[in-house]
Amino acid sequence: MEGMTTHHPAERSGTGCGWVAAFSERASNVTSSPLFYVLCVFLVLGLVAVHLAHLPVPWLIFAGDVMAAISLLLLTLLKNIERRDARAVQRKLDAIAAAMLEQHEGASHTAADELRRAIRMKEQ
Repeated sequence: MEGMTTHHPAERSGTGCGWVAAFSERASNVTSSPLFYVLCVFLVLGLVAVHLAHLPVPWLIFAGDVMAAISLLLLTLLKNIERRDARAVQRKLDAIAAAMLEQHEGASHTAADELRRAIRMKEQ
């Protein structure tokens, strides 16, 4: 697969926010909404209804497969957001540490400028 890499998303080259990151950001906003929670409750109730209705086995398998696919997609979305957030926090902590060292040693103000950028940065 072209474009597939084992590097952390924050460490990949490129200036723009990739389509996966942009999609993840939008999907994260949707999946954290109360409306999505209600949708998930209805999906679970639908799965229970399928079992209680004693539908044929292929329908039960299909319902289980749909739930498994949704769970897998949500898990990968969660992991993507988690890794990007952790990387953003680490960058900010590194900038704070560098600025504190710079202040302690009385060196130049490049770390302080980097800290200002890190505080305002939007994670890519």
